[in-house]
Order: sequence, then structure tokens, then C-alpha cells
Amino acid sequence: MKNPCILIPSYNESRTIGDIVRKLRQRNFAVFVADDGSADGTADKAAAEGAEIIKSLRNMGKGAALRAGFLRVSNDARFDSVVIMDGDDQHDIDDIAHLIRKCHETGADIVVGNRMANTGRMPIVRVLTNRFMSYLLSKISGQRIPDTQCGFRIIRISALKKITLESSNFDIDSEIILKAAKAGCRIESVPVKTVYRDEKSRINPFVDTLRFIRLLLRTGYGSGRG
Repeated sequence: MKNPCILIPSYNESRTIGDIVRKLRQRNFAVFVADDGSADGTADKAAAEGAEIIKSLRNMGKGAALRAGFLRVSNDARFDSVVIMDGDDQHDIDDIAHLIRKCHETGADIVVGNRMANTGRMPIVRVLTNRFMSYLLSKISGQRIPDTQCGFRIIRISALKKITLESSNFDIDSEIILKAAKAGCRIESVPVKTVYRDEKSRINPFVDTLRFIRLLLRTGYGSGRG
């Protein structure tokens, strides 16, 4: 497989985005930053380090940023896959190699990072929410995915072209899995590290669980039609 590009959805990540892009460019990755209406110079710092910016004029949500990014990279013949990672420096760049290797060795359409082997610093409510959603999504998709809420993943462009995404928020991670599985895509997982810092997570377990339930209903899984 060709070297994938990197897509980073970002919102007010000026403190970390420059360093992430610089390290990725040093490894010769093409980097796309989907700037979700940041007001802190995120786009400027990413561009200064060599990223291509996909700019939203206002904050639309992670899902909207990813959809804009997918539209850009899926029409670029240089790439056959895209690695998604966050702009807050919680993902270890070294783990990109594990995602690529797993994708290559298994022929998977999607490889999702698995953080659940080491949850020592993950807030307990996040652990419980992740385990519940991962169990449910694994049952629905018919494929074992230990950490469906992990945004660190690689997706083949061919798989992206099989699905139509609609989510604008964090439920995009679940929507990708549900719709890819429904389209017959193979989904694998590989352990990844997560660096937890003192930042407050933008994920609200209660609100995002409600969004997840709405997603199930919208895609037909919650009504017995899936």
C-alpha cells in the first residue's frame, strides 16, 4: 500500500499542532489539518510547519471537520488511505506504523486504535462509556472492536467511498464503524498508547451517548431495520 496521508481535525490546538505537524513532516507524511473554526491561530501554526489547511469559518464539530477532510483527501490520487489523529498531542506518532502494518498484514479496510489495555489514567466514566459503546457496536457490526471510540485509526480511501457520513460531532467515530460494517468492510484493531494530560476533554459522555442513540435510530439499527 502507498504511504497514507494524515488528517488531523483540530479546534483551538495552537499549543500542540505545530509540533505534531513538524514531526509528521519529518517522517515525510503529507499532513492535512481540518481546522474547525479555531480562533487561536491553529491554522497558521499548522501551515507554517507544512500542513495543508482545510478551513471552516466557524466551529462545526469534529464530524464536520472530518467530513471536509475526507472530501479533500479522497479525491487525491496520491493516497490510498488516511490516518486520523487528534491535534491535542494525545496520540503517539510512533503508533502510526502499527496502524499501517496491521492494515497491510490483514487487508483490513479500517484499523482502529485500542487504548483499553491500559486505562489507568482514563477517567472512569470514559472507561465505562467506551466499554459499553464498544460492546454494543461490536455486536451490531459483527466484528470485535475493543475501542470503538478511539479516533486514532487508518481508513482505506476505497472504504470511505462506500459510505456517506452525516454526523457533525464526536459520534462520527461510531458512524464510520456502523456504516463501514454495513458496507461489508473489514475492521481490525491494534493497541495504541494515549498520553493523558491535564486538559479537560471536549467529550461529554452523557450528551455523546444521546448522540450515539440518535445515530443508531438514524441508521436503522435502533428500529430493527439494520
